[in-house]
Amino acid sequence: MIYLKDPAEIYRASFAAIEREVDLSDFPENLHKIVQRLVHAVAIPEIVEDIAWDGDVAEAASSALTAGAPIIVDANMVAAGIMKDRLPKDVEILCSLRDDAVPELAESLATTRSAAAVELWKPHLEGAIVAIGNAPTALFHLIDMLAEGDCPRPAAIFAFPVGFIGAAESKVYLIEKNLGIPFITLQGRKGGSALAAAAVNAVLLGGDA
Repeated sequence: MIYLKDPAEIYRASFAAIEREVDLSDFPENLHKIVQRLVHAVAIPEIVEDIAWDGDVAEAASSALTAGAPIIVDANMVAAGIMKDRLPKDVEILCSLRDDAVPELAESLATTRSAAAVELWKPHLEGAIVAIGNAPTALFHLIDMLAEGDCPRPAAIFAFPVGFIGAAESKVYLIEKNLGIPFITLQGRKGGSALAAAAVNAVLLGGDA
């Protein structure tokens, strides 16, 4: 069978297909690269119908990176998907899920470890980028902390929790809370680490995306 083998050509052809198949007219221009990367991550053009956002999330995230703010993720799989060679100098990717304090904290809060790990984000949240690609409970807990004024405010939220239980509801919660923090999310059950990382990578790549 004859098939494409050249990485650069595969990359070019993939994004050419996305440009043909995805209508970006409903999105502001500064979101186009992020939306294209999201579609590329899952090869499902139809997801554009469920993308929701608020504020200038691309600019907010880009400015955060320029300022040296960290990228805080809920799972190591999100961290693994981020293009580290594109990170500005001194920008860190932080994931607290495996911190030794998390199991006991989860027990004391009567919640999941993913949600408990969000408590450990507080010292790093100010002006940060948050990328959630796994646990709905992490997004729920973050929203509650922000709504209660119990923590500093991040610059941008990439919200892509996935699953049958809580994923869709957590995204509705984010939209309805109207926190005044720029965000982008995929409504419904779909999500995942690849999407969260893809959104961050779109910002890291900028004009090269």
